[in-house]
Amino acid sequence: MMDNLLTSKDIAGLIGVKLETVHRYRVRGDLPEPDGRMGNSPVWRKETIDAWIASRRGHGWRKGQTAGE
Repeated sequence: MMDNLLTSKDIAGLIGVKLETVHRYRVRGDLPEPDGRMGNSPVWRKETIDAWIASRRGHGWRKGQTAGE
């Protein structure tokens, strides 16, 4: 983490998934747009990712399921 900026690798560690999963989230549009770039790498403000994490469904939820399944 640099000055409140998170890389894809930081996000993967924060939510406990592989880096490839974070890339997949980005391709599917499940991850917020980056807040900027550091070189060629996208970066997000910690606040952006904290809000995204808070808005995510509970662990184990899959697209297509409804609440209560």
